[in-house]
Amino acid sequence: MTLRIGTRRSKLALAQANEVAAALRTQGVESELVPMTTSGDRGVDPSTDPAGLKGLFVAEIVRALRDGEIDLAVHSAKDLPAGEDDDLVIAAVPERASPLDVLVTRDGELAPGSRVGTSSVRRRAQVFRWRPDVMVKDLRGNVDTRLRKLADGEAEGIVLAAAGLVRLGVVPEHAAPISIAEMVPAPGQGCLAVQARRGDTATIEAVTPLDHAASRTALEAERGLMARLGGGCALPLGAFAEPAGAGVRLVAIVLTPDGGRSAHAEVEASTAAEAAERAHRELLAGGADEILSSVRP
Repeated sequence: MTLRIGTRRSKLALAQANEVAAALRTQGVESELVPMTTSGDRGVDPSTDPAGLKGLFVAEIVRALRDGEIDLAVHSAKDLPAGEDDDLVIAAVPERASPLDVLVTRDGELAPGSRVGTSSVRRRAQVFRWRPDVMVKDLRGNVDTRLRKLADGEAEGIVLAAAGLVRLGVVPEHAAPISIAEMVPAPGQGCLAVQARRGDTATIEAVTPLDHAASRTALEAERGLMARLGGGCALPLGAFAEPAGAGVRLVAIVLTPDGGRSAHAEVEASTAAEAAERAHRELLAGGADEILSSVRP
């Protein structure tokens, strides 16, 4: 059996799909990549998709999966909208790479008044809280593009996902991980989601050995919280889960875009669903609804 793996065409997406293909090969399962261009890659307006920006990066791939043009889809888990599809399933969550964000600077320093580039409202809000003495500049593009803009002087620092740098084999000269205490990652950051048709038993069985239990539990907790909060990519939400004893610990934060107001949660529970529910209640008690109402379109 040769499984057809749908993926975006970006260097990072191809690296992620090749990571899954290599893992399948160790299980004696052959595969081939089917690169696809998504609406998000073409720069389509996020308001045209019900799932927002997240939906634009996965819609075409999910359609191809539903139509049987591919057998698997490999996504950055943080790009997947929070809603569950009745006909599709996350068949495997391989072991998570680093969930952390990384500050990359041009010369190893970030002086007061420096410009920090990011297009993420979550990162923007937390940069303002962490470093109120810097400015945040909207800076878009793939990893290579953003690193080039940094080198060209468009900003003195940029914030990137550690996992993306590792998967691309990129090692910037001046890069420092940002702790969870300073910047809570996006839900699913560092995780891959291997998606299949729910009824395709043979394919699901083929990828099941790739599933990493602790990574799946963490992803389920983070996505569960995102779904409870209304789950679009524009949410200024950070969520990170990890094993704790026999259960799971979930840290989360919701912020206004300027970082001036926030609601924070830190809970432990025996299951991912329970952790998500407890964190949701704690965030609501801290005013998360009012914060999110102020930023939703």
